[in-house]
Amino acid sequence: MILVAFLPILAAGIASMLVTWLWYHPRLFGSMWMRLENFTPEMVERGKKRMPLMAIIGLLASMLVAWVMSYVGILLGVYDWFGAIELGFWCWLGFAAPPMLGMVLWEQKPVRLYLIVALNWLVAFIVMALILVLGSQLISGGSYQGVDTSGYPAAE
Repeated sequence: MILVAFLPILAAGIASMLVTWLWYHPRLFGSMWMRLENFTPEMVERGKKRMPLMAIIGLLASMLVAWVMSYVGILLGVYDWFGAIELGFWCWLGFAAPPMLGMVLWEQKPVRLYLIVALNWLVAFIVMALILVLGSQLISGGSYQGVDTSGYPAAE
C-alpha cells in the first residue's frame, strides 16, 4: 500500500503558489508576461475581482500536481534531495513542458512567453518535489519504513 502524507502535499501546493506569485511579480517576470499576453489595465482589474476564487482553485490544482508527484516519487523510491530534484525535473519535462508548447505552435504566442511560463513550472515542480520528499522524511522519522510499493503484504 502506498501512503501519501497530506501535510507535505499541502505545503508543496502552497510553495508552488508562492513561487508563481514571486515569478509573476512585476519586478521579476510579471511586467514582461503581461506585455507578451497583451493584458490591458481593464483586464488586470477584472482579474483582481476574481483573485480569491482563482487562488483557491490554483491551490487545489497545485495540490493535485503534488499528490501525483508524491505518488510517482514513492513508486520510484525517491528518498533524498538529489532524487527530488530529478523527480521535479523529469515530471516537468514529460508532463508540463511539451503540452505548453501549444502556445507557441498553435496559438502563435512568442517563445519568450513560453519560456516564462514553462520555467516557472520547472522551478515550481522542483520546489514541490523537494518539499514532498524531505517533508515525508520528516513525518516518517527520516525513512520510508513501512511503505510498501510492491502490492504484496509486508514481510514481518
